[in-house]
Amino acid sequence: MKRQSESLAAALWRIYRRPERPIPWSYGGNLPWDDPEFSRRMLREHLDQSHGAASRQEAEREKIIAWLWSKLRLQPESDLLDITCGPGLYSVAFAERGCQVTGVDFGPASIAYARQLAADRHMTGRCRFIESDVREMALEAGHYDATLFLYGQLAVFKVEEATDLLRRIAAYLRPGGRLVVELLDAERIDRQESNWWFTDDQGLWGDQPFVHLGERFWIAEQEITVERFYTLNLENGTMEEVVLCDQSYPVERMVSLMKDAGFSNVDVYPAWGGLNLYDAQEWVVYVAHKTDGRE
Repeated sequence: MKRQSESLAAALWRIYRRPERPIPWSYGGNLPWDDPEFSRRMLREHLDQSHGAASRQEAEREKIIAWLWSKLRLQPESDLLDITCGPGLYSVAFAERGCQVTGVDFGPASIAYARQLAADRHMTGRCRFIESDVREMALEAGHYDATLFLYGQLAVFKVEEATDLLRRIAAYLRPGGRLVVELLDAERIDRQESNWWFTDDQGLWGDQPFVHLGERFWIAEQEITVERFYTLNLENGTMEEVVLCDQSYPVERMVSLMKDAGFSNVDVYPAWGGLNLYDAQEWVVYVAHKTDGRE
């Protein structure tokens, strides 16, 4: 008990002495997707149909899949790359429509679930799942007909990393291939700074009694939202600190980055082009076309 109290006291002093504003991209600037326990808890959130905060609910995913099938001009036997595929909910659905799908994700629990889901749906022959940081993936050049990069995940990387990813995706696509990127609408991003706290004994931040404290900052000169999270485990006195960065991209900037990466044309769909989703207004969807000499 004494050691627990000392640990908690040290954690509280660490919070008290924290820098007034976090440095963007400190602590990696992202959630600890590859941590086995965090990955397990995140998978639970992905699969929870009571909310759409991690993966959209099934009915909405079905609308998105039909929309993407049309906009990406997919057909049975199309080769599809799903970047940050999570538990494979989109990947396996597209495989069931006849695509050959490669999914890449950093989370061990999500990749394990995706592989099992493909097996359960008899889609193992159409699905390949790779556990990897997408910044380090090495895939076949000129192999894919289309690539998915959904739910704002491109924004959790530094601009130079996102730029490199776009260039590499262009290289992975066949001539005439298409990339879809979903990003938060820069015009609607909440720039108000805030803080919060709550207690719980089960959730994304832990499965033992914990206190969670969070702060949100807008770094205007870099157009970045930075969230700093502290989670105190009340049973052992330990504390975890996570800093999550979310880079904002005005439409003109993203279109320019995509064209510089090798895409000849970019179609822009604010609010998912009118698709009936509960949070559609928060998003802008980009469908980028790789140069094939005819467009």
